[in-house]
Amino acid sequence: MNKKKPWQGRFTKPTSTDVEAFTESVSFDWQLYKYDIEGSIAHATMLAKCALITNTERDKIIKGLREIQNDIESGDFVFKEHLEDVHMNIESALIERIGDAGKKLHTARSRNDQVALDMRLWMRDQIKILTKLLTSLQYELVLKGKANIKIIVPGFTHLQHAQPVLLAHYLLAYVEMFERDKSRLRDCLWLRLSESPLGACALAGTTLPIYPEFTANLLGFYRVCDNSVDAVSDRDFCIEFVFCLSMIAMHLSRLSEEWIMWSSQEFDFINIDDSYCTGSSIMPQKKNPDVLELIRGKCARVYGNLTTLLSLMKGLPLAYNRDMQEDKEAVFGAYDTVKRCLSLITGLVKNTRFKAEIFARACEDGFLDATALAEYLVLKGIPFRQAHEIVGSIVKNCIKTSRILPELGLDTLKKYSPVIDEDVYKVLGTENCIRSYKSPGSTAPKLVRKQINEWEKRLSKQGEKAKRSRG
Repeated sequence: MNKKKPWQGRFTKPTSTDVEAFTESVSFDWQLYKYDIEGSIAHATMLAKCALITNTERDKIIKGLREIQNDIESGDFVFKEHLEDVHMNIESALIERIGDAGKKLHTARSRNDQVALDMRLWMRDQIKILTKLLTSLQYELVLKGKANIKIIVPGFTHLQHAQPVLLAHYLLAYVEMFERDKSRLRDCLWLRLSESPLGACALAGTTLPIYPEFTANLLGFYRVCDNSVDAVSDRDFCIEFVFCLSMIAMHLSRLSEEWIMWSSQEFDFINIDDSYCTGSSIMPQKKNPDVLELIRGKCARVYGNLTTLLSLMKGLPLAYNRDMQEDKEAVFGAYDTVKRCLSLITGLVKNTRFKAEIFARACEDGFLDATALAEYLVLKGIPFRQAHEIVGSIVKNCIKTSRILPELGLDTLKKYSPVIDEDVYKVLGTENCIRSYKSPGSTAPKLVRKQINEWEKRLSKQGEKAKRSRG
C-alpha cells in the first residue's frame, strides 16, 4: 500500500500509525465528498480558463471526479484512514485514475481554503432542508389550529391560569417562533455563506494568475472573501449555523415541555398518538411521552455543540490551526440532531388530539375573565388601578364562596362598584371574554381566523418556492 504523504519531501520518517489514527478526519468529513468534488470541478474549470492547465487536463479531471462521486454513492469507494481526510482521499484516487493531470488539481489551492469552501457548500444545502422541515412543522400547527378553531384554552403566566385564549392562537405562537428560526437561517445563508474563500490558499493567496471571482460565480457565491487570512481562519459561519440550530432546538424543547405537561393526568389536555409514545418495563398502565422528552433532552446536546465551537475558536491565533478540524463533528452532530427532532415532532403534532371538553372545564378555574371585568370598569370611567383593586376584591369573595364571576348576581356586583350594570354579563365567562378582544395580534376570533388563512397561503407559497429551487 502506498502511504506516501503530500508533504513527504520535507520529512525523514514516516508518520506513526498512532498519529495517523489520532489526526484523521475522514471518518466524519467523508460527508463533504459531494461538495469537495463540486468545488474541485469549479476549481479545475477556473485553472483551465487561466491557462494553468489545459482544456484536455480539465476534462480528464472532471471526468475522473464524477466517476469517483459515482463510486462513493454506489458504495464502491473505500475511504482510507492514512490519507487523513476526504480531500486527500479524493485527490489520491483521482491521481491513481488519471495520472499527472490529477496532480495539477491542487494548483493555487490549499486544504485550508478547500475545507472552508466545502463547509459553506454543505451548509447551504442543509439550510434548505431545515427550512423545508420547519415549514412542514408550521403547516401542521396551522392545520391543527384551523381544525380546532373554536376551542378555548386557559392561557398561563407563571404556570398559573391567566386569561383565555383560542387554542389556534396558542399554536400560532409557535408558528411565529419557527418563522424567526427560518429568517435566521436565511440571514446566515444570504450573508455569511455568500462569500467564497477559494483563492486564499493556505493564508496569503497565491503568486499564480488565478480568477477566484469566476470560481465563486460557478459555485453560486455572490463575492470572494476580501481578506485571505480571514477566509481560512473564519468559522463564524459554523458558529452562527449551530446557534441557529440551538434556537430551533430551544423552541422545540419549549413545545415539548408544554405538551409533556399537557399529556399528564393533572392536565389531560391532549392525547398523543400511541405510535409516538412508549411504555414502562415494569408498570403495565404507563404511556410515556418519550419522544417529547428526548427532543427536550437533545436540546442540551445541541447547546453542547455550540459551546464546543465557541470554546474551540476563542483562543486560536491567525490563521488556520489544526484545532479547527474539530468543528465538523460539532456542526454535523447539531444538524443531525435538529433534523431528526423536526421530522419526529411534525408527525407527532399531526397525530395529537386536543381534548375540547377538558379545556372547557379548565377554563372554569382561575378567574380567566377577571382582566376583562377590570377593562369593563375602565370603559365605565374607572381608573385602571382602581378597577384592578375592585376586581381583586370580587375575586377574593368568589374564592371564599366557591363561585365564579358569571355566577354573581348584579346586586352583589354593584356592591363593589355602582357603575356595573346588566351589560357586564356580555364580558364575563371565557367565551364572552374571547369575543371581546379587539387589539391587533390578540386572540380575537376574527383576527385568529385571518392569521390562519394568511399563514396557510404564506406557507403554501414557501413550499412551492422550495420545490422550484430543488428542481
